[in-house]
Amino acid sequence: MFADIPLLSEEDPPAWEVRQHWQRYWLVDPLDGTKEFLNRNGEFTVNIALIENGAPVLGVVYVPVTGVMYAASGGKAWKEVEGVRRLIRVNHAHPPLVVVSRSHLDAELKDYLLQLGEHQTVAIGSSLKFCLVAEGKAQLYPRFGPTNVWDTAAGHAVAAAAGAQVHDWQGKTLNYVPRESFLNPGFRVSLF
Repeated sequence: MFADIPLLSEEDPPAWEVRQHWQRYWLVDPLDGTKEFLNRNGEFTVNIALIENGAPVLGVVYVPVTGVMYAASGGKAWKEVEGVRRLIRVNHAHPPLVVVSRSHLDAELKDYLLQLGEHQTVAIGSSLKFCLVAEGKAQLYPRFGPTNVWDTAAGHAVAAAAGAQVHDWQGKTLNYVPRESFLNPGFRVSLF
């Protein structure tokens, strides 16, 4: 059924010449959160996304340690725990909970948080940050440090289907149109 759709993965990415005209492709990260995996804190995920015309139209973020799965398709997002699936949606809170990377807390992010106003902060690994915003437990995930497309596409699909915005710092929706570099620009996942 999906054998004709090409695959882009961190483990063995095809050359630019091969993928430059892809309109539809799978983006897979079999181990997102390598530092979390090595630290054995359970905050690593398996990420799978289907990209069509630069947008993630399907996403799955699976947490092997807990068996929890976040997924999105057809404009809806859900969380599945022990076989029970429930729809998830973003949620406003005051003060907002800001989720940040456990492994990449840089000076730019620290400055941003100082200027943000009243908020609470929690650090977590991998694409789980997207999922916390998607299920309404957090309201903002700002990212200044480097990420690759396979780190973000599945979480982006889940967060967007749950009602979040996923924009770069110029206000443009993060996209996955094939490009030579795998790096994303800085971005924020938010309700606003």
